[in-house]
Amino acid sequence: MPIRGAATAILLLVGGIPIVAQNTPEITSHDTPATFSTKVNLVLVPVVVRDAQGKAIGTLHKEDFQLFDKGQPQAITRFSVEKAGEAVIPAEVATDGATENAAPSASSAARIAQRFVMYLFDDVHLKMSDLVQARDAADRHLAETLDATTRAAIFTTSGQGNLDFTDDREKLHEALMKLMSRPTLRAAAGTDCPQLTYYMADRIVNHNDSTAKQAAVKEVLLNCPPAQTPLPPSPGGASAAAQKAAQQAAQQEAQQAEQSAERIVLAAAAPILSLGERDTRLAFTVLESAIRRLAAAPGDRTLILVSSGFVLTDDLRPEETDIMDRAIRANVRISSLNGRGLYVMILGGDASTPTSAGGPDVLNVKSQYERESTLAEEGILEELADATGGRYFHNSNDLKAGFGQVAVTPEFVYILGFASQNLKLDGAYHVLKVRLNNSRGLDLQSRRGYYAPKHLADPEEDAKREIQQALFSRDEVQDIPVDMHVQYFKSGDAAAKVAVLARIGVRNLRFRKIDGRNNDNLTILSGLFDGNGNYVTGTQKIVELHLQDLTLEKLLDSGISVRTNFDVAPGNYVIRLVVRDSEGQALAARNGVADIR
Repeated sequence: MPIRGAATAILLLVGGIPIVAQNTPEITSHDTPATFSTKVNLVLVPVVVRDAQGKAIGTLHKEDFQLFDKGQPQAITRFSVEKAGEAVIPAEVATDGATENAAPSASSAARIAQRFVMYLFDDVHLKMSDLVQARDAADRHLAETLDATTRAAIFTTSGQGNLDFTDDREKLHEALMKLMSRPTLRAAAGTDCPQLTYYMADRIVNHNDSTAKQAAVKEVLLNCPPAQTPLPPSPGGASAAAQKAAQQAAQQEAQQAEQSAERIVLAAAAPILSLGERDTRLAFTVLESAIRRLAAAPGDRTLILVSSGFVLTDDLRPEETDIMDRAIRANVRISSLNGRGLYVMILGGDASTPTSAGGPDVLNVKSQYERESTLAEEGILEELADATGGRYFHNSNDLKAGFGQVAVTPEFVYILGFASQNLKLDGAYHVLKVRLNNSRGLDLQSRRGYYAPKHLADPEEDAKREIQQALFSRDEVQDIPVDMHVQYFKSGDAAAKVAVLARIGVRNLRFRKIDGRNNDNLTILSGLFDGNGNYVTGTQKIVELHLQDLTLEKLLDSGISVRTNFDVAPGNYVIRLVVRDSEGQALAARNGVADIR
């Protein structure tokens, strides 16, 4: 999301005196893309630890955990505990600049969105009956739980009927009632012979599964046109030589028929596999977009995937790892709800499933693969939840209660990070295992694994991602001392100005001495969001410091002040301020709110 600054102005001050950048070689200021060094092989592993009553606990320390990559112990180099809804530093509430000694209103912060929940309905894979049951449960759940500080959004994998974040219950109800199943694979593969599922097609084409292939070949031979030509009866008075020749001809004809049937099976499996992969890639693309949208929401972020699940081929597994990494780094918790509810697998399928004419052997084999397919489809829902600290609800028809469970963010989530040593860029799967030194009957939920990258990440892209994540977070950080003051000035019924003054202390900065000067660069980002968490505008400024010793000594007490002005319309706003220095890579992040009426 680009950072725009057309409606803003920035003023740089030192000790309260404005500094004109081009006339002061010790301090210069200009716009530029921010670049920070990043560890491209850092693997993040969210962990939720629950007690016997299912309550998440947050009293553990780094020393309580052990982390293994492919069975090898790893040094935990990053450790943090995220507490849901925790604001370490109170948000700065804007004062009315036109009123002297104005006191900020506590109600201003109360009306600002603090929590964002996106309901992503997989209308491509869900059957209509399951989707109706899930949307009705979600409607009742939202009617009872949506509060003044929560915003909800309705998204679909088909991209139809999306509703961005809002607190309008009527709009959410209307969006839910318009949802409908939009299958592509089932509609395209319902009349072919043999009858193959996406899972069986994957087994046949990608895994050369002889059992699956032979079951499909038998179905073709016994049922699919053109049917096998019946073998002529052996002539009663034929000689032994003639009988042998007839048997050889029959065997040859049977081999040719089987070879022809195998070609039919492969030809039928290819488009089903292509359609299935397309639907899964579509689901992943929408998940990425949903995470990106949530990452731009300044608050607690939860994504609820409502789906029956979908099959992942081996080629798509690295994309699953990428989804997990994106969510973890954006502090998005993915929870999933299986829209099928409580179901019983019927041998050969339900009444809507065409009867297999391959006989009981084919029916048994297909039933086996149907069970495997169901487990594989559910697996992705559970894996996404485990990897990001969310919850997985399944095997129950009480979907309203399920929404109540998955919509709750765990009170505590531990983030373990390690830098995999000598990581090969081979795309191989790495099994992760997290243990507690003393489990004491605690239940542990964590990421199960990741795929190694096949190439190094682009440092510039990593830097852009890191900066954007800092701006669109709500985390309050004071590695660099920053005092923030926000005022607003109304210039009419439809126009106002928000002024953000940040005083940055320099004592904690790590300067690099070059040619007698103390050098460091400050990246200062200011962003403005509306009451629903939508990004409005923002600025980024690089302040280059090349200070003489005497100047630095004066600044130790006064600090550096940066003023940012935003031209806005009256309304509720969240102001986000992020400061980062290049030498020490220390971070400061503050929040402000403005209620302009």
